[in-house]
Amino acid sequence: MLSPSRRDFVSLTLSESGSYTNSKQWRRQSCWRKWKQLSRLQRSLILLTLMLLLVCGIATSPTLIEHWRADAVGGNRNDEKPQFVVDLKNEYRYILPEPPSERKDYRRRGPPVLQNRLQFKMNVSGLLEENHGLDLKNADKGSEGGKPIISWRGAVIEDEQASDTDTKDTENQDGTASLARAESRLEAVREAFRHAWKGYKDFAWGHDELKPVSKSYGEWFGLGLTLIDALDTMWILGLKEEFAEAREWVAKELSFDKNVDVNLFESTIRILGGLLSTYHLTGDLMFLDKAKDIGSRLMPAFNTASKIPYSDVNIGKGTAHPPRWTSDSTVAEVTSIQLEFRELSRLTGDTKYKLAVMEVMQQVHKLDGKQDGLVPMFINTNNGLFTHQGVYTLGARADSYYEYLLKQWIQGGKTENELLDDYLLAVEGVKKNLLNKSIPHGLTFVGELSHGHFSPKMDHLVCFLPGTLALGAHYGLPADHMELAKQLMETCYQMYAQMETGLSPEIVHFNMHEGSTKDVDVKIADRHNLLRPETVESLFYLYRFTQDKKYQQWGWEILQNFNKYTRVPTGGYTSINNVCDPAYPSPRDKMESFFLGETLKYFYLLFSEDPDLISLDKYVFNTEAHPLPIWPQAE
Repeated sequence: MLSPSRRDFVSLTLSESGSYTNSKQWRRQSCWRKWKQLSRLQRSLILLTLMLLLVCGIATSPTLIEHWRADAVGGNRNDEKPQFVVDLKNEYRYILPEPPSERKDYRRRGPPVLQNRLQFKMNVSGLLEENHGLDLKNADKGSEGGKPIISWRGAVIEDEQASDTDTKDTENQDGTASLARAESRLEAVREAFRHAWKGYKDFAWGHDELKPVSKSYGEWFGLGLTLIDALDTMWILGLKEEFAEAREWVAKELSFDKNVDVNLFESTIRILGGLLSTYHLTGDLMFLDKAKDIGSRLMPAFNTASKIPYSDVNIGKGTAHPPRWTSDSTVAEVTSIQLEFRELSRLTGDTKYKLAVMEVMQQVHKLDGKQDGLVPMFINTNNGLFTHQGVYTLGARADSYYEYLLKQWIQGGKTENELLDDYLLAVEGVKKNLLNKSIPHGLTFVGELSHGHFSPKMDHLVCFLPGTLALGAHYGLPADHMELAKQLMETCYQMYAQMETGLSPEIVHFNMHEGSTKDVDVKIADRHNLLRPETVESLFYLYRFTQDKKYQQWGWEILQNFNKYTRVPTGGYTSINNVCDPAYPSPRDKMESFFLGETLKYFYLLFSEDPDLISLDKYVFNTEAHPLPIWPQAE
């Protein structure tokens, strides 16, 4: 009797146990036992996986991200998407809203945005308010009622988006309004300069370049490049206080007695040119003395067998050498130092400077290897011959050769016909070999020629050409030079206007294939903007000679976009990596000295209605925008 009962009991127990196999309590106990059976490593991996899944789920949730963005700009939780938001996904950006004027058909282009950027964006709204106290709730109301637009960098941008027709009508009706607008634009340039100068003074004083995002500086030669480059700009803009403190630094701190290698071309156009220009504008002999010092220290570069100068000079040791990787110099560099050294000879009475640079021009004039006046990009310092022949461009390494042909002729009182002949021949060579039109809108552009093969590649540097052509036409050269200048000016403007940020990339490729829907393509590696001056420079020349207000308006648009996408709240402007992405232009953390030396100067001259402010009948600009006097013909 006992055995059957035990079996029944055992059977009953199993049956009862089985009846609870689906209970939550049993499942919890079973899972816990299995969890405890896992090794510590296995449990850690599982927990890590679950945490990563949770984070990814949160990061990719549009609703939650929208709430975060709303919180960052002041708790905006309306159903509509806020117009002014903080992008939490992108690094090294203080505040990056979608611009108020963003086109509806905008398509994001460029490299994919990295996702793992949240760690860089903590407390961004607090940072914005701390830096410049923006009213975020009203930040995007500038397009109504004539109120200013506040950009993502904290710049105040006046609402001037009227059409050209409206602008002309208003100006015809009211000359006073036109003068007021001109003055407001001039003041906007002065304000931009003060902001850039503030960053330089606070974080890079006495050094070569400002790194505005990291609030630090970069050195190239260790000679205060930005400060010297900006001297004549401050004088022209009437910034007396800033000029006075810069002059004091030059007088007391600037010394060229340093064991440092400098680039002959860059130090000539920026330092020697800047000092000579400032001397002429101010009459201050201290600047001339400094110019004599640096000029004499650069002369060892010409101690070569060919008389073609080396690219690098040690201004402390008095030695010179080519780059470590080649014995070549670039043609643009050795033929774009003449204005400065010629002027130094005129001022000092010492002909050695002029003779050295004119020997270079005479040799280049006689060399074989040109094509219809176009020159290759490299020249050998040992034998004085062109190298890498067959490649012709008006971009990097050749550009300012053509510019200085014309400007030396003008500087010398239009007496050196050999220079003029070379310039005229080169312009015809450009027309014959490098000019083409884009599809679909027929923009005239300057491409490149490589061993007979045409490339529709155009550097932003080429945008010096409209201004140079217009300058030549002003001095009596063929009228079709001015017509070509106007066509190329339109193209250079479109290199800005067709970009999503309204800023030009470093290089564009024009479409020439039937069926193309856009004129311009930009490769990923070419999408950066370095705050370059060439387009603004040419706008200045075109406006000065034609008085067509559209050139001022184009320049104003460009200045606004510099303020929107490159201005750093704590001071300075930064070059950017991607002009095709207004949501994340990606700051490069560098303000080149030419932004103060050239870009802002040409903006100011463009907006000025005074033709005698650096009269183009009295001055010629070097390739770094430093005005030097035109010589009386008797000289």
